[in-house]
Amino acid sequence: MVGHRVRYALAAKLVNELVEAADEKQLSKTIARYGRVDLLCIDELGYLELDRRGAEMLFQVLTEREEKNSVAIASNESFGGWTKTFTDPRLCAAIVDRLTFNGAIIETGTESYRLAQTKAKQQQAKK
Repeated sequence: MVGHRVRYALAAKLVNELVEAADEKQLSKTIARYGRVDLLCIDELGYLELDRRGAEMLFQVLTEREEKNSVAIASNESFGGWTKTFTDPRLCAAIVDRLTFNGAIIETGTESYRLAQTKAKQQQAKK
């Protein structure tokens, strides 16, 4: 995106960075840094269970961005399955609420892109 600041982060790495920042008394600065980019892309949300502390810090990042800047989330897990990632039901509901308010949900299907690429390569090799 020309002229726009974009930040990409794997969900687990983002949470780890937030936890480390909190331990170093730099959490506010780190949250503010994530709040300033025009688009924050968070990938692989829903794969790993987040402890309550990490989930709360991710919630703070999303709240910082709310109604100001865009967030794009990539996940193979439906919102209903996010209760395994965010084990506190209220926190899970609040995160889904923040992400879906005035948002667009794009479902691309359940077929794995990586699996499709591997199958295509195998088909090419057989020819």
